[in-house]
Amino acid sequence: MNIFHVVLPEKWAEAANRGFYAAESLAAEGFIHCSFAEQLDDVLKRYYSDASRVTILEIDPNKLMAMVVEEQSTNNEVYPHIFGPINIDAVVGVEERTL
Repeated sequence: MNIFHVVLPEKWAEAANRGFYAAESLAAEGFIHCSFAEQLDDVLKRYYSDASRVTILEIDPNKLMAMVVEEQSTNNEVYPHIFGPINIDAVVGVEERTL
C-alpha cells in the first residue's frame, strides 16, 4: 500500500534536482510525516489551509531506502513516518493540487 506526503511545489522542485527529498521535519523531529490515502483530505485541511497549491507525492514504501514506521499521532490515528530522506525513485506519483 502506497503512502503520501504533501509538500509545497517549490520545495519539491528543489528536491527533484537533488535526487532526494528531506522535509524540515526530518531535521527537527527525526522523520518525515506521511499519510495514508484516506487521511489526505484531513491533512490538507489541518496543515495546508493557507496554501494555494501543494504537491502530493505518492510513495512506494518498498522502494524507500529509509525505514517506514506506522505510529500513533494526531487524534490517536496511525500515520506512516519515514526515518530518512525520500529517494526520488520511490516516488511513483506526483499530483499538483490547487486548494
